[in-house]
Amino acid sequence: MKSQRPVPKSPLLSLPGAVAAEGRDEGVAAHYGDLFREQRTLADGTGFVDLSHHGVLTVTGDDRLSWLHLLVTQHVSELPVGQATEALVLSANGHIEHALYLVDDGETTWAHVEPDTVGELIAYLESMKFFYRVEVADRTDDFAVVHLPAGSIAELPAGAAVRETAHGRDLFLPRADLEAFAASHGPAAGILAYEALRVEAHRPRLGFETDHRTIPHEIGLIGSAVHLQKGCYRGQETVARVQNLGKPPRRLVFLHLDGSEVLLPGHGTPVRLAADGEEGRQLGFVTTSARHHELGPIALALVKRNVPVDADLIVGTTAAAQETVVEP
Repeated sequence: MKSQRPVPKSPLLSLPGAVAAEGRDEGVAAHYGDLFREQRTLADGTGFVDLSHHGVLTVTGDDRLSWLHLLVTQHVSELPVGQATEALVLSANGHIEHALYLVDDGETTWAHVEPDTVGELIAYLESMKFFYRVEVADRTDDFAVVHLPAGSIAELPAGAAVRETAHGRDLFLPRADLEAFAASHGPAAGILAYEALRVEAHRPRLGFETDHRTIPHEIGLIGSAVHLQKGCYRGQETVARVQNLGKPPRRLVFLHLDGSEVLLPGHGTPVRLAADGEEGRQLGFVTTSARHHELGPIALALVKRNVPVDADLIVGTTAAAQETVVEP
């Protein structure tokens, strides 16, 4: 069930050339008039991306890290101040329900999440407080997330919580400061540019590379978001069983798509063996597709584990060559 919380509309949609995104990224700009220029800007380590449609939550209190440690897949009980991490909340059967992108500043744990999940996630966290000294708050109305790409040397606003990763820095800014930040840290790049670089980097996203039955092994989150040497959490039995005794039923792949096609395949477009043609048995589906400034049309897809890694594929009517993301 998705949260019914209204999606914040970014004031940066008033910037020149801004075209509003649709679907799950509603509320921010899809692009500002030149998709490939915006991608190149980010790849060069300049500019920023408006992620102010993401939900923002905080956890405060003396028990915040030890309490979160019991609920999520990541080892966070001793999370160093300023160290970025990511974590999942799983169902009892080990299926991915939530993804959190975390950092702790010594007093507060900050997290941003997909825009349509913050309400349901907070409701779950509230139900698990019991006697722990923690307070959970939805800070989406007060704080906005912006992303600075890897290599950026832009000066950071004083006092902002920052998640620094190999892919760049996520800043938690007062929402009232967004326009001033854009004026001093431009040029702005839209969410389509950000997504194209995410697909290139093989980074899965909740609600795109996941469905109601996705387990972490299928999309390559063991290690980055799932710690295998920590104590019990909901869904751990499935994680351990698959890790120790078996293989996941599906695996994430990266696809190079035939560039002669005008339209990109949408989420859910069937993936088949090219040898079987358009009427062949469906072996998976596209999760995200994008136009990349150097690679052309690309995509991520979930396919059955036993699909040969060297097989030529067809996506809808489009030829596709695969690269392995998750080993079969």
